[in-house]
Amino acid sequence: MRTAVITLVAGRHDHLRRQRAALDPGVHHVVVAMGEGEVERCRAVLGDRSDVIGVDATPAGLPLARARNAGAEHALEHGAELLVFLDVDCIPSATLLPRYRDAAATTDAALLCGPVGYLPPGADGDLHALAQPHPARPVPAEDELVPGGDHALFWTLSFAVTAGTWRRIGGFCEAYVGYGGEDTDFGQLAARAGVELVWVGGAWAYHQHHETQSPPVQHLADIVRNGGLFRDRWGWWPMGGWLQAFAERGLVRHDAATDRWVLA
Repeated sequence: MRTAVITLVAGRHDHLRRQRAALDPGVHHVVVAMGEGEVERCRAVLGDRSDVIGVDATPAGLPLARARNAGAEHALEHGAELLVFLDVDCIPSATLLPRYRDAAATTDAALLCGPVGYLPPGADGDLHALAQPHPARPVPAEDELVPGGDHALFWTLSFAVTAGTWRRIGGFCEAYVGYGGEDTDFGQLAARAGVELVWVGGAWAYHQHHETQSPPVQHLADIVRNGGLFRDRWGWWPMGGWLQAFAERGLVRHDAATDRWVLA
């Protein structure tokens, strides 16, 4: 099964370098560079012959949904039969691609999601031993496929779809710009299209440490804007835990009459 790994990049070039080093040299790695000058920076890291395409940033933020669609279409144009999306922070295990390929060969029209383990700062050596799985997501046995997953738990750190399933879902909604919401929306699009979410044991990705905030206050405006778009499309608010945490800090408020979260 001809496979393309698709990675979005806007900075974190050391993470990109470690990701590439963990991929088989024969794998088609499509890097979607977002923002001015990012194509050149990525090629400086990966080499001039690397497959890097560019997507312009916007004043409202990074066009993550549009960039994923662009990466997928580029890979499909070059003959990809399986699309594997991998966040730039993620190092693929040696079993990630084989397990996604095996799952794609045995499941029909599925959204395939492997486990992600979080690494401590400066992690080196046995990454599997160092990584801590996310507590809110299943960790199947290494050779297990668990169907019937909750589409609301879908995320974009690591997932795979066949070319036919990608076309059936229709790609990401490009109305989302900046951080948050587009991944949950994609999960709902998959559910609406009758595409089952399957947890894929053994398809491990290891998330490299980077500084962040909890809740992600740096993405406050994006989360409120994209959350509102999602609510308009699907009738409920995603990212509820973050919105509530923002409200406790006096950063947002909920208007019960209109069911809108707004900046305080």
